[in-house]
Amino acid sequence: MSALSIWRGYAPGLIAVTLLACASIQLHTLPQLAAVSALMIAIVLGMLARNTVGIPAVCAPGIRFSLRRILRFAIVLLGFQLSARQIAEVGGMGLFVVAATLAAAFCFTTWLGRRLGVDRKLSELIAAGTSICGASAIVATNAVTEGSDEDVAYAIAVVTLFGCASMLLYPFGDALMHMPAHAYGLWAGASIHETAQVLAASFQGGAVSGRIGAVTKLSRVMLLAPVVLGLGWVARRRDDAACLSRGEAAACGKKRSVPVPLFLLGFIAAMGINSAASLPASATQYIVKADQCLLALSLGAMGLETSFRKVREAGLRPMLLGSGAWLFISAFSFALIRCLDW
Repeated sequence: MSALSIWRGYAPGLIAVTLLACASIQLHTLPQLAAVSALMIAIVLGMLARNTVGIPAVCAPGIRFSLRRILRFAIVLLGFQLSARQIAEVGGMGLFVVAATLAAAFCFTTWLGRRLGVDRKLSELIAAGTSICGASAIVATNAVTEGSDEDVAYAIAVVTLFGCASMLLYPFGDALMHMPAHAYGLWAGASIHETAQVLAASFQGGAVSGRIGAVTKLSRVMLLAPVVLGLGWVARRRDDAACLSRGEAAACGKKRSVPVPLFLLGFIAAMGINSAASLPASATQYIVKADQCLLALSLGAMGLETSFRKVREAGLRPMLLGSGAWLFISAFSFALIRCLDW
């Protein structure tokens, strides 16, 4: 198959998701929608288009390409926003708060998901989005959990909803409790879901809390790689246990190796490059803008792949799970900071 024919197959879908991404970025600039990330606008527009006017079948290849290939490249670009120097600004105590909060929130969310009867894959996606970095963590985690597109869309909607709630409520909590700037920035960075939401909430407390919030959030993003690799190892152990239960001992350990997504290795490499040779501020700004555009394009494609009917079939339990995870990560991180760093 020639390159031209391949392009013709992908072009309609790529054009559709590009227009959707441009629309979401422009809508985000409106004062009325400034508090809503362009990523959330993109996925909502995509879902509305899919479930009202519908999507022509000719767009399917390009949409799938955007949802898988382009989104993974966008996650690689996240690595260029991290460096060892930035992580060091958080300090040993801050890094402990971040790691302890992430581990506790992930374990609590998966436990609560079992108690509520939520599908394991969806529970893990909500746990990753809540404890690490929202939509990017959900997509990266899905590389090893292998959930459906509807699971991914539902998880993104849930964590975005409660992340927005944190973004609006945390500044009031800061004012009521008169938190020190460092403590407030650490709280926002360690517990609010999306990076944009962290920035919006933490800078309400001033420049110091804003800087600490941003760096703390990037420290959480750094933990994306080990979490996904750990989930891949667990997935293999689960497969081996299933083989043994079926009496297929010879197949154990051979059915599948521990999944190490290439885009995750790219993420680690990008972080290493940025640490070894700090990129100029202008280059970093261009990378951040490009990354946001690619994420908006990819999440718009995810919306175009999502059926409301299938999301409704999941019921209210995942929403209850998301609310429980949100309350837990907010309270746990606050208690930890109150005891150790305030």
